[in-house]
Amino acid sequence: MKNLDKTTAIAIGGFDGMHVGHQELFSQLGEDGCIVVIETGYANLTPKKERENFSHHPIVYLELDDIRHLDGEGFVSLLKEKFPQLQKMVVGYDFHFGKNRKCSFDDLKNIFDGEVIVVDEVTHNGDSVHSHKIRQKLTIGDIKGANQFLAHNYTIKGEHISGQGIGKKELVATINITTNGYLVPKEGVYATLTRIDDEEHYHPSVSFVGHRVSTDGSFAIESHILDGEVFCDKKAAISFVSFIRNNEKFDNLDELRIAIKKDIAIASKELKLLQL
Repeated sequence: MKNLDKTTAIAIGGFDGMHVGHQELFSQLGEDGCIVVIETGYANLTPKKERENFSHHPIVYLELDDIRHLDGEGFVSLLKEKFPQLQKMVVGYDFHFGKNRKCSFDDLKNIFDGEVIVVDEVTHNGDSVHSHKIRQKLTIGDIKGANQFLAHNYTIKGEHISGQGIGKKELVATINITTNGYLVPKEGVYATLTRIDDEEHYHPSVSFVGHRVSTDGSFAIESHILDGEVFCDKKAAISFVSFIRNNEKFDNLDELRIAIKKDIAIASKELKLLQL
């Protein structure tokens, strides 16, 4: 991380998702800028340090519980102490700070003796971009809409676990993961890209999220790799591209097998379009 003593500009916010609205703030920072994340504990699009994958700027995390008692002046004093060369603060139009969130950007302009840049509402196709809207899109399976707001594919990461055992024998081989801290999209089948362990590239894949209502009823996050079987040792990341269908109950494995074959065909076609 860069020496914070040389930081001249900071962007402040929760920044869960690091979406297109957040990127607009970051674009105002300049070379010696830093991102200050107010960590509320509710971030589940880019939990904890996952945010660092979506910006070249250094990131400093402040726990909300550690600063919620500070009034406006106290909060600004804390920032000036942490960043001695601070000259510019960048915030969103809906930014609030200080005890009980009493202060707005107008107060910040009065308290801070440097430059305050307020970034207006960022919209996409006429709809304002917010993290809570991305969460809503994910919960209804609107992956493409969520990805447009994010400007990247929504991705979850997790530890590799053993599956129920019938996939490779009776259906198709899958990589199963358990994840913690991420919002899991709506139950169903998705065209995805899957990264195995520390590989640099993603494999085209079709993934299932939800309860295995056609077999043992357990909850699963599993991914079938389309470009050949690969070995997963410890972890995997699943990047969601598009929603294929809802989670469905099939009367027997033959029906499930036919549905999976259709899912694979749809996912293959969808993912090939990305390469054109």
